[in-house]
Amino acid sequence: MSVIITGAASGIGFATAELFATRPHGEGPARLFLADRDAGGLERAAEALTGLGADVGIAVADLSDPKAGASIVAQAVARFGSLQALVSNAGAIHRAPLTELGAEAFDMMMAINVRATLLLGQAAHPHLSASRGAIVATASSAADHPAIPLGAYSTSKAALVMLVRQMAGEWGPAGIRCNCVSPGPTHTAMTAASYDDPAVREARGQDIPMGRVGRPQDLARAIHFLAGPESDHISGINLRVDGALDAVLGVSRSGAANRI
Repeated sequence: MSVIITGAASGIGFATAELFATRPHGEGPARLFLADRDAGGLERAAEALTGLGADVGIAVADLSDPKAGASIVAQAVARFGSLQALVSNAGAIHRAPLTELGAEAFDMMMAINVRATLLLGQAAHPHLSASRGAIVATASSAADHPAIPLGAYSTSKAALVMLVRQMAGEWGPAGIRCNCVSPGPTHTAMTAASYDDPAVREARGQDIPMGRVGRPQDLARAIHFLAGPESDHISGINLRVDGALDAVLGVSRSGAANRI
């Protein structure tokens, strides 16, 4: 199975690539094309995944560049000859109250967190139609619940969920399934400033019915399922992977505001 994974140098992206490498859908080794702006991280990821038996290609790319999506897809198809899944996982975060949020920062959040998925999907469309493949995008619990002071981030993730639903409706007749996964609070490089502290991680886990902050592997398993043949009649959903936090927001045991 040939898969593009963006934001693949660490966190959810790398965990997803690692799961594909160890549990490829179909016969033969996984064929993974990884994209990230972190060149060193990509090299380390590729080395680790090659050691697990995967065939790995990489592209250093900044998804805020409108040309990046088409370039990534072209390189992946040139290397592997086909494409069965696109995992649009790259994302960015910007902290600012709405009264201080600048237009440039807002536009950057929309470019990386929303537009990149559209442009990747447009470039991948003919190849995924040929393979009856899948697109899976990483959204956030902030798509449904305001995250203060992350107004640009939460707005962009809400837009991403709607974009993927729109893609599911328009591209379903071409045989392409399109879904989102939405992590709740998850310990990744993006949230390391908070969750590297065990006390903070433990306190946040008390707000989550399942009793802990999420891990990248939790999301990887959901993405792996939605990208594969066992979910061949699932499209247009936003799968929350949040330990049931969404079910209890508003009645949080600590009364804490929504945080990713």
